[in-house]
Amino acid sequence: MTPAPEGAGSAEARRLRPWNGAGGARIGAVDAPVIPHLAALARRHPNPWSLGQGVAFFPPPPQARAEVDAFWRSPSAHGYGPAAGLDPLVAAIGAKLTRENGFSGVGDDLRVLVTAGANMAFLTALLAITDPGDEVLLPLPWYFNHEMAVRIADCRPIGVPPAPGLRPDLAALEAAITSRTRVLVSVSPNNPAGIVYTPEELLALNRLATARGLWHISDETYEYFLYGGRRHQSPGAPASTRTITLGSFSKAYGMASWRVGYLLAPAELYPALLKVQDTNLICAPHVSQHAALGALVAGSDWPRRHLATLETHAGQLRAALLRLGSGVREIIGGEGALYFLVRLDTALDSLQMAERLVLEHGVVTLPGSAFGLAHGCWLRLSFGALSGDGLAHGLDRLVAGIAAILSDAPRSTPHEGG
Repeated sequence: MTPAPEGAGSAEARRLRPWNGAGGARIGAVDAPVIPHLAALARRHPNPWSLGQGVAFFPPPPQARAEVDAFWRSPSAHGYGPAAGLDPLVAAIGAKLTRENGFSGVGDDLRVLVTAGANMAFLTALLAITDPGDEVLLPLPWYFNHEMAVRIADCRPIGVPPAPGLRPDLAALEAAITSRTRVLVSVSPNNPAGIVYTPEELLALNRLATARGLWHISDETYEYFLYGGRRHQSPGAPASTRTITLGSFSKAYGMASWRVGYLLAPAELYPALLKVQDTNLICAPHVSQHAALGALVAGSDWPRRHLATLETHAGQLRAALLRLGSGVREIIGGEGALYFLVRLDTALDSLQMAERLVLEHGVVTLPGSAFGLAHGCWLRLSFGALSGDGLAHGLDRLVAGIAAILSDAPRSTPHEGG
């Protein structure tokens, strides 16, 4: 199985890659973000309902508010701070990674860097470990901000086709490695597919990266969002020398607007990471770091107390999709994170379907093309922000909207079905 072309899904992607020649060609090659594009369309509808952006329905824990209140009372809190992060937060993250994820040597052989979200952690890591023209392996479906960051770093994203069920294909990944390959990326629990890689899959990816001299960036943003008794595995634990682990407070603690995340990397890489951090950010905002410290006081019990509700909403969304009968060719997800990927039986491309759903029916979804799925009409649906109020009505709108569009569109061919 050969890697997907660099511009996988390019016929659709070009529609989200407007470039008027102003600025550099490197940024011109980066897709425009799909969420703002669809949000702008949603504003044309009097009553939009969103299954688009991946956020959880619950707020930050009260301990985060308490820490923020204390921050305001400290006269020394409003200056610059250490680039790595505030010492108490760095220590608390290190303790969490040791206790929950099984890492050893945190603070010595492994170092924590606090960033303005996990997306920034990913780009910081890329800038520290790659050179222009290096290749980065992204198992399909990729997370679109990862693909965008790879291009911004002047590297080449290589979308690697998955195994059945959109699971990572180890043989395909190994076959995709060239002399320019520098990084292998994994996301588990997965955005956008809503699947959870098994511990065996993750450890195999880590062994492959180590054996071939690659860096393995493991994005573990959704580590607590696990359903059906599944468990999380940090492939870099206990002390991999070729793994960079990413974490975030945005999803687990309802803190998306606070923009705080972190990475864990081998100590030898730390000077390079600090160069990038000091240039781009100096330090993560102190008020957000204090909120994160309070979130860690609340601990993993905070996100876990909401999992039963999320799992119920996931089941309701799946049941609604099944009402479409033969109009749905495949439903993947609901194992972890906040997502399903659904493949519809239509010759429409996924961006056309997403745009029609929001313009004609006021329902926001994300097109599979944004995640590198070039064939078939895939949509990503997020159940994270769903609530009891109006949930049944919203799901009815989703089903009715898809059914109406499918009724006047040609069916997919075998190739389009992927």
